[in-house]
Amino acid sequence: MTSSPYRVGVAGPVGSGKTALVDALCKSMRNDYSIAVVTNDIYTQEDAQFLVRSQALLDHNRIVGVETGGCPHTAIREDASLNLVAIEELETRFDDLDLIFVESGGDNLAATFSPELVDLTLYVIDVSAGDKIPRKGGPGITKSDLLVINKIDLAPMVGADLSVMDRDTKTMRGDKPFVFTNLKISQGLDTIQQFIQFHGRLPVTNLT
Repeated sequence: MTSSPYRVGVAGPVGSGKTALVDALCKSMRNDYSIAVVTNDIYTQEDAQFLVRSQALLDHNRIVGVETGGCPHTAIREDASLNLVAIEELETRFDDLDLIFVESGGDNLAATFSPELVDLTLYVIDVSAGDKIPRKGGPGITKSDLLVINKIDLAPMVGADLSVMDRDTKTMRGDKPFVFTNLKISQGLDTIQQFIQFHGRLPVTNLT
């Protein structure tokens, strides 16, 4: 391809399902697009290793782990150099890339990506943290391009009211889109994929 690959940032608190989302998107889209992934962890490459073991992408060289060694938001916002170097290396290694996912380390609701690092931001929260999370606000909730509310299957177990989350999310985000998901059964995954395809102007193929 002649243009730069479309970069999608995936952020959210620890345990919300960021890696599960990247894993699911890679498996759903890898037959139709040339994809690479950059993951961020503070002291390990745990998320990258999970994606390799899961065979999210069949060529493990397409998955790179960045050890940030500090606050996760710094590596995606204030000083994105480590991630930019990783992206440049992937673009050199694979000159046909259509799409690069950049997964941040787990962080708080204030985490945002630098616009020089990604073109589109997905922010993942989960129901198990309680139905109060959307109304807490923060840039992840209010400014992300797409808010993903994951693990909706856990709502009855933690006493979370999805209708409250729906109402509060609309209040906090206005017209910005959001989606409820249960990634264990791929519920909502097609909506996220279509969102990426539309905004990235990727050729649309049949969803799996």
